[in-house]
Amino acid sequence: MKRAEQVTFGGGGGLDRRAELREDPTALHGLWTASDTRVLLTWRGKVLGQRSDPERRPDGLAWIISTHALAEQHREAALFLGTGPDGAALFACDLGAWQPDALDEMALASFADVSEQQHPDLPAGDVFCELRLMMARLTPLEAELAATAKALLSWHQSHQFCAQCGSRSAVSQAGWQRKCPDCKALHFPRTDPVVIMLITHGDDVLMGRSPGWPEGMYSLLAGFVEPGETLEAAVRREVFEETGVKVAEVGYLSSQPWPFPMSLMFGCSGKASSREITIDPKEIEDAIWVSRQDMMAAFAGEHPVLQPARKGAIAHFLLENWLADTLD
Repeated sequence: MKRAEQVTFGGGGGLDRRAELREDPTALHGLWTASDTRVLLTWRGKVLGQRSDPERRPDGLAWIISTHALAEQHREAALFLGTGPDGAALFACDLGAWQPDALDEMALASFADVSEQQHPDLPAGDVFCELRLMMARLTPLEAELAATAKALLSWHQSHQFCAQCGSRSAVSQAGWQRKCPDCKALHFPRTDPVVIMLITHGDDVLMGRSPGWPEGMYSLLAGFVEPGETLEAAVRREVFEETGVKVAEVGYLSSQPWPFPMSLMFGCSGKASSREITIDPKEIEDAIWVSRQDMMAAFAGEHPVLQPARKGAIAHFLLENWLADTLD
């Protein structure tokens, strides 16, 4: 697919990950103390964003300098992301235990969390925002940095103990590894492979929805790849398990890092060899065939029921290219 790397979080912004520096504490110290070094903050899975318009959601990442008090407080757990096109070092820190005033825990737990949190030591226009709400407005470099930081920090938060002996492990390699001080086992960031499928039959595409999604929201079917399974086999299995639809030909289209919390989405195409739908209610709430005409109406905001997949998600990207006939 010629446009594959144009997907959100697909890179192409000029980040140099500088892996050779991750085990060089002297070099990392020099980068941290450099005047042009920038630090990205996260909190409860949200990234710090800034607004170009005070009346709208954040549309860019907000950075602080490494000498800022918040950065210094979390220096020991800072992750080295790499260097940008200008050569400046880029790090990420999570604020961890910070508790905002009047925190709405129900809003944080909702599917569509629109709440924002503002730290008293940061500019008024800089807020912690759900990445899904701003991902489509980030530059390619910002999107890659946000996805990398969020996925890596999520892994550290959920993998603090050694899987081999149970001891608390320690951050090493500038955040790209955890090491057990007792049994010396090394642990590396986890990425979960997921297939997401553009399944078509003639001029129709198969769409599904999960319980709890906003009314009218449908997306492409998706599921985790199991051990010992190819992407093609995963596509056929997941579609059949969820909808009873059989898939014949399967092809690869594009991939997308998906930091919710730490997946890699493999966008695939598939030709259905059957149309009858029998959903598994344990997997999905509903599945329907949608015509190209109805999908075009949904993308234009003119369909009476159907809402398109969220802009910035690979499902939206694949459907958009399907409608434009640019999948090749």
